[in-house]
Amino acid sequence: MKRLWFHFQLVVLAFWCLGPFLWQSATSLKPATQLTRLPPILPQPPTPEHYLTIFRDYPFLHIIINSIVVAAATTLLALAIGALAAFALGPLAMKGRALVLTFVLSVSMFPPIATVSPLYLIIQNLGLRDTVAALILTYTTFSLPLAIWVLTHFFRNLPTELYLAARVDGCTAFQAFRRVLLPLSAPGLVATGLVVFIFSWNEFLYALTFTATVSSRTVPVAIALFPGLHEVPWGEIAAASIVVTLPIVVLAFAFQRRIIEGLTAGSVKG
Repeated sequence: MKRLWFHFQLVVLAFWCLGPFLWQSATSLKPATQLTRLPPILPQPPTPEHYLTIFRDYPFLHIIINSIVVAAATTLLALAIGALAAFALGPLAMKGRALVLTFVLSVSMFPPIATVSPLYLIIQNLGLRDTVAALILTYTTFSLPLAIWVLTHFFRNLPTELYLAARVDGCTAFQAFRRVLLPLSAPGLVATGLVVFIFSWNEFLYALTFTATVSSRTVPVAIALFPGLHEVPWGEIAAASIVVTLPIVVLAFAFQRRIIEGLTAGSVKG
């Protein structure tokens, strides 16, 4: 009975988490005449018209490419800078690292609404308004605290003897980091990278403020600004939501083993 109750709870939790996604999926396949009617809950018959519309009538493919470029560039920059900083704060045992970590973490404590105005003025003065570079720079700044914090604790859990042995064998500090520690930190890098990618993919406030045209607009802003003259285009919004959610789902399934290893690293001591 306990096992049965446990599996029942898992099923309920799964449906609770998947409910919005399943509802959006059904809405995206409904004909326009059924969007505001219940019943039916399921589309009768299903139609791909809304998916065709978002790519035919809107520059949605270009917007998706913008999001991919912004999220990928932010992830690479955050991992590159974060891994180097974590190496200095971990195996190298830099002096005052607790103070440095506290300062780094304090950057993420500011609410976005409090920083959007000064950041807008800085970006405008730099001539980066309405460019993907503005989003990459901003997202990297705010994702670095998480990347440094997670990777620092991951590097600390690696055996210090590996780094010392590499130094004894003639490696410089950077060579020991690149050839020995970095490959071993793959689970932590993957887990951190996916979190940063999801943050960059879903961020709305900065993308709405710093972009003005389709040339640099990302998917959250594009979906929010879908035009509707006399009614809200629920079918197109649902179809676009499913399209932009699928890459995150695919990444999560593709790297689920690495993600679990990265998130649980150091939680159990041997």
